[in-house]
Amino acid sequence: MKRRIFFCLITTLLAAQALAPEVELSAEPHHHLTLENKYVRVYNVEVPPHSDTLMHWHRHDYIAVNLGAAEVVNAVKDKPPVTIKLEDGETHFTPATFVHIASNRTAQPFRNVTIEIVDDENLRHATTKWDPNKNEDRALETFPGGTQQILFVKDAIRTSEFELQPGAVAPMFKTAYLLVPISDLYLHSAVVGQSPGPVRLKSGEVRWEPGGSAHTLTNTGHQPAKFVTLEFP
Repeated sequence: MKRRIFFCLITTLLAAQALAPEVELSAEPHHHLTLENKYVRVYNVEVPPHSDTLMHWHRHDYIAVNLGAAEVVNAVKDKPPVTIKLEDGETHFTPATFVHIASNRTAQPFRNVTIEIVDDENLRHATTKWDPNKNEDRALETFPGGTQQILFVKDAIRTSEFELQPGAVAPMFKTAYLLVPISDLYLHSAVVGQSPGPVRLKSGEVRWEPGGSAHTLTNTGHQPAKFVTLEFP
């Protein structure tokens, strides 16, 4: 029975690929633009249960941070659909260019933050500041009460996952970076030469830091704080 249902789903998606009009990412109604600058365009994505996106283009490399566990059928045009299971906070880099439909066949919404890399063509060939003699992928940095798991370096951007225990302080970067909360965040930001202040972000909200000054983030909440950062050269 399950095999028959899966076969019907694949047949339906293949038919949808053939018939669906193609739209740009900015015109796909499940993708909501929340931040744009010369580095990134950030979209909050939510696909309700048992529904699909439109067939849409990804014309730039992008990084997606998943929010909540999910199971999605990824139907790239002219390729067989693939079922993908994702964990909360799972983060992936995907190179351009392609067009696809994302199909949510579960009873839970599919949510992520999609970060489109605006200058990907130049960044692919950019000189990176990261140590070429050190394997940055999956490297683990530790500090009192916290960890920084370096996930990967793509397009000269270093992507990391942080976890801070209550009261822990994370030394952050002088370079520009994007902060993507996985959990709700209750942080205190202390920037050299500026007045310190609170940072309150819900899961999926983002914060852009322009860089230039060293600063720290302290977890002032009662639960571990989890977030992903993208450091730009």
